[in-house]
Amino acid sequence: MSAPSENDKGLLLAGLDGSNPLAFLAALGTLRTLARVWPKRGVKLGWQCDTGCWRPTIVTSPPADAASVVSVMRPELSRAAQLKAFRFAADLKLPPDKFTSFIRLALIQWHDGSDPRCAEFAGAFGSEALTNKDGTIQDTAFRTMSGAGRQHFLAFMAELARATNGEHLRMALFNPWHYEERKLSMRWDPFDDRRYALRWSDPSGDVIHTVRGANRLAIEALPLFPVAPVGAALRTTGFGSPAGRGVFWTWPIWEPSLPVDTVRSILALPGLQEDSPDRLNLAARGITEIFRCERITVGKFRNFTPPQPV
Repeated sequence: MSAPSENDKGLLLAGLDGSNPLAFLAALGTLRTLARVWPKRGVKLGWQCDTGCWRPTIVTSPPADAASVVSVMRPELSRAAQLKAFRFAADLKLPPDKFTSFIRLALIQWHDGSDPRCAEFAGAFGSEALTNKDGTIQDTAFRTMSGAGRQHFLAFMAELARATNGEHLRMALFNPWHYEERKLSMRWDPFDDRRYALRWSDPSGDVIHTVRGANRLAIEALPLFPVAPVGAALRTTGFGSPAGRGVFWTWPIWEPSLPVDTVRSILALPGLQEDSPDRLNLAARGITEIFRCERITVGKFRNFTPPQPV
C-alpha cells in the first residue's frame, strides 16, 4: 500500500493554533460552513501536530485546496450579513419578550425550510426561560460585550459578515497571524485582554488590532455550543467551574477526522469538565489534548485568559 498523499491527510489550516480559543472556534466555523455548502463531500475535521502546534485539517471527497475553500465560503459568509440572528438586536441583554419574538421567527424559518440558521443560533444565544436580576435573559457564556464602549455583540457579528472578504479568510486560515486588521473583535482571543496591569501604559485609548477572518469564522462555531437551563442557571456547552471557582471553558483536540455532528457530541462530553479529566478514557475517543482557559470580567467586558493543557 502506498503512503498517504497530502490530500489524503487533509488540507492543513496552517494559520490556526488549536490552543488559541479564537483559532479553535475558527476551525469549527470552517467545518460547519463547508459542511453546509458541500453537503455531499463528506467534510470532516481532524487535528495534527505541526510546527509545535495543533493545527486543524479539513478532509473532503474529492480533496479541496485553499483557493476552493476560500472561494466557496466567502459568499456564504457574506450572505449572513442579512441573517435575522445578527440583526434582531444589537446585544443579548434583552427582555424575555423580545428574545421570544426572535425565537418564534427562527422556528418559522426552520419549519418552512427558508433558513434553519436562525434557529441554530437561537439555541446558542440564550433562553427566555431564565432571567437575570435586571430582568434580561440569561445568555451564552461566549458573550463578551453588551454595548459598553460602542462594542455590541450581535451588531459586531453583522458587521463582520459584511466586512470580511476572501483575503481576510485566506490570511486567517493559511498564514501566520499578524493582527493587521483594526476593530471588530469578538474578544475570544487572549490577545484581546488589554488590562492596564499587564501593559506599560494605559491601553484604553489604543486601537484594537485583530484577525478579522478568524473572528468571522469563529461566529459560525457558536451553534455547536448550545445553552440549556440547569436549575436556576443557564449553562453553555463546554463551560464549567472546576473546583467551584470561576468560569472556565474546556475544549478537546482530536486526531481522527470527524464530521460536524460527531464533533458536536465530543464538545459536550461531561468528562471534559472534571478537575482532572480522565485522559485514558478520552484518548479512547480519539482525544489527544485538552485545553482550558478562564473567562474573566474586566470592567464591562469579558475576556479569555491564555489556555493551559489539563
